Amino acid sequence: MIIYACMISSLLKNIATLGFIGYFPVAPGTVGTLAALIFFFLLRPSPAVQVLLFIALVVIGTIASARAGTILKEKDSRHIVIDEFTGYVLSMLSLPATIPYLAAGFLLFRFFDILKPPPIGWMERVLPGGVGVMSDDLMAGVYTNVLLRLWILLALNW
Repeated sequence: MIIYACMISSLLKNIATLGFIGYFPVAPGTVGTLAALIFFFLLRPSPAVQVLLFIALVVIGTIASARAGTILKEKDSRHIVIDEFTGYVLSMLSLPATIPYLAAGFLLFRFFDILKPPPIGWMERVLPGGVGVMSDDLMAGVYTNVLLRLWILLALNW
């Protein structure tokens, strides 16, 4: 039973850190976001697949982040990057997977994730465990997705 628990803990930590990506020596959160951008660029998942992926990432990412936080002895360790990956997926949800949108989504998401305008910073501080780890990046993803949709609306009206 102990071996099984150790294996599950190790798996969850690897999910939370996206394997080696979370251990990138410089800006692992940015590298985690870049991994999501590359995923979108190469695979161009359909909107239905994006929704299913997003739901799975939120559930698994929340559980994995909580466990990894315990293992790494930090609530939101810089090594945990599943939240950035998931936040970027939300940023691009049902939007065109073209280079301009992917790049704009990347820059906007990183902007919101780093600056943490309200309520992003509050969510990260107040919400416990994996929920707190994931929530700030999800809100950054919401901000990004809304701005990209406004960009589309403005472009259509010009």
